[in-house]
Amino acid sequence: MLKFKNYGLTGCLALLLFTVSCKTSDVDPEVVSTTDTTYTSVNSWVYELMNDAYFWYDDMPTESTLDKTISPFDFFEKLIYQRTTVDRFSMITDDIDDLENEFNGISTIYGIGYSLSYLDNTQTSIGMFLNLVVKGSPAEAAGLKRGDIVMKVNGTQLTSSNYSSLLSSSETAVFTLGTLTNGVIVVNSTTISVTRAVVNEDPVVFSSVITKADYGKTIGYVVYTQFVPGTDADAKKYDDELRAVFANFKSQGVNELVLDLRFNSGGYISSAETLASLVGKSISGSKIFYKEQWNDKYTAYWKKANGANALNYSFLDEANNIGSSLSRVFVLTSNGTASASELVINGLKPYMDVVTIGEHTAGKNLFGSLISDDQGRWKWGIYMMLGQTANANDQSDYGTVDGMTPTYIVEDSSVPYLPFGDENETLLRKALDVMGIPASTDLRTGATKRVAAVTSHMYRDNLQVKENRMIRTDHLPLLNN
Repeated sequence: MLKFKNYGLTGCLALLLFTVSCKTSDVDPEVVSTTDTTYTSVNSWVYELMNDAYFWYDDMPTESTLDKTISPFDFFEKLIYQRTTVDRFSMITDDIDDLENEFNGISTIYGIGYSLSYLDNTQTSIGMFLNLVVKGSPAEAAGLKRGDIVMKVNGTQLTSSNYSSLLSSSETAVFTLGTLTNGVIVVNSTTISVTRAVVNEDPVVFSSVITKADYGKTIGYVVYTQFVPGTDADAKKYDDELRAVFANFKSQGVNELVLDLRFNSGGYISSAETLASLVGKSISGSKIFYKEQWNDKYTAYWKKANGANALNYSFLDEANNIGSSLSRVFVLTSNGTASASELVINGLKPYMDVVTIGEHTAGKNLFGSLISDDQGRWKWGIYMMLGQTANANDQSDYGTVDGMTPTYIVEDSSVPYLPFGDENETLLRKALDVMGIPASTDLRTGATKRVAAVTSHMYRDNLQVKENRMIRTDHLPLLNN
């Protein structure tokens, strides 16, 4: 027998994929109560949810063998299936409201994305190399831009031993910039002060059309940083921005497309459906975009409730689809390209050639739900993996720590980073080369330098690494045993 229970899931049932920066189990929790009674109640609630809908529920330890008086952060980890290799994504939070805001692109930030690399072969001093500045953020307002090099924070040179404390400590930071001169990165006199503020991040960062008439190419290029459909005030704001970009591409006769998803670690599947439906060749609302697989209980439930094709999800009929003018799509990737981004790549493969350029992706073919307590007893919440996705050809072989292997492996290590849309920018340049378009002799290439990364991560703000989220949300039915 089935009964429906409102678990406080956010969003709509059309499977959502999301990746954001948020608290993880290695962060000290701001505990609502430290009493064993409260912990026991929270942990009992967590176990009930996981035992019902978790994709690997039948691999969890028996409830009676667990100590429910321990911290929910520790208790949750005892339920996770193969944390390091399989379920790298489920998590628990003690502030569900804060996490939900971050899932919706609302956070308190400077508004910078960057890599950390050594300045020279001594591997002592390091620089922050800005690869992204968020639209409408304090960083943009202060004048920071992609390509800037930050050498000092609050007057202190960044080094391999102090960068963690310097980048994690301040609401206001004074950044001292550097310049590449004669092959050496040196400090200059420019300082920029930035104070973090609440920002609703617009994911449609940049778009342009590059016309190469001599080669018969009109190239659409768009940088898209997260799959978020809109804001509280306008639920379709960002999806409609994407539609407007593709309307422009269509009107200009774009016949090659470059999707820059280097900084996109996921988001709502509804937005993934929108993007894929604007790109796909010979697709329509009757063609399968992706399929879902749940645990055995929920697979049986959904098919009984909605029919044999209940877990097949179709493309949308988008008026500004440009697929008829494309034979392929180029996607720029990094190890931060995840979840909804990978879903778009995988979902388009049965319909057109998808050429990926950059680094291996994150490898997340799993989807989950963000779940709060429907009785409002606490602010604890869990992000639980419910299942995995596959494309129309049942392909889903990228859900590993190695992710998707790019068609062309290109290391994005030349700094300073060039502006988006610059034809000499490392990954876009490779796409143009594959198209058969050589670098123009009219373009003057600025001085660049290859640097060695301190870590493989691309950071946001205070050493935040965007977690890879693939979220499905609605009123989840609780299945009685």
